[in-house]
Amino acid sequence: MTISFADRVAVPPHVMVRVLDEEAVFLNLETEKYFGLDQTGTRMWQLLTTSPVIDTAFHELLDEYDVAPELLRTNLMELLSRLADHGLLQIVPSDVETSSTI
Repeated sequence: MTISFADRVAVPPHVMVRVLDEEAVFLNLETEKYFGLDQTGTRMWQLLTTSPVIDTAFHELLDEYDVAPELLRTNLMELLSRLADHGLLQIVPSDVETSSTI
């Protein structure tokens, strides 16, 4: 899977997420497997799922954390890949329009 920072992130309907004490627990209802994130991973996930594109989350994280841009980019790509591989996130290409529900 190729991920571009112009893409956006969505949580699939078959995934339940709970944030407890700044850490997240995910349950994929299709596979019945759990996945957990520490405080930093949870913050990354929060920004990724609320930002219009991945690049926006990347820049917000650069402002929040004292980290080299390339290290953050590598860590963010690894997190996105792992979550997508486990069916916990969907990467929506930038060229796909979002339709509004009426």
